[in-house]
Amino acid sequence: MKRIVFAGGCFWGVEAYFKRLKGVIDTTVGYTNGNFANPSYEDLKAGRGTHAEAVEIYYDEKIITLEKLLEHLFRIIDPTSVNRQGEDVGIQYRTGVYFKLPEDKIVIKNFISEKNKEYKGKIAVEVREETGFFPAEDYHQDYLDKNPGGYCHVDLSLLRADEQKD
Repeated sequence: MKRIVFAGGCFWGVEAYFKRLKGVIDTTVGYTNGNFANPSYEDLKAGRGTHAEAVEIYYDEKIITLEKLLEHLFRIIDPTSVNRQGEDVGIQYRTGVYFKLPEDKIVIKNFISEKNKEYKGKIAVEVREETGFFPAEDYHQDYLDKNPGGYCHVDLSLLRADEQKD
C-alpha cells in the first residue's frame, strides 16, 4: 500500500471522485503544506492558514499506479489555474501533489513534464514534499455522500464505469 496527497480545489469532490476508483483503499480530506499544525476550516476561510484543501489517498500500487492516479487528477482539474478551481477561489484551492518518497517525486515531475506539452498555459500544479497533513473536521469527511446535492466543481461522471470499484 502506498500513500499520496492531492490538492485539486475543494476537497469534497476530489475525495468523492478518488474514493470510487479501483485500487484506492482509503481517502481522508484535510489540510496540507501550510504555515502551522492542526488548522481548522475556519483558519483557512479567515486567511490565517496557508494550507491547501487536500485528499490523502492510500492505494494498492498493484491495482493502480501513481501515474494513473495523476491522470485522474488531471482529468478533474484545470492544471493551469492558480489558486482556483471552479467557483472556488483562494490559496486553499490551489492544485498540488504532495509526496513523501523521493521516487514518487521523480514520477510526478516526469508526468508533469510530459503533460506540459498538452497545454498552452504553464501547468501550475504545486509539486512539493508533504510537510504535514491534518485531517479536516468530521463533517467534511465523505461530505458528498452525506450531502448529495452539495456543490462540487468535480464532474464525477468523468469516472468511467470500468474504472470504478464494484
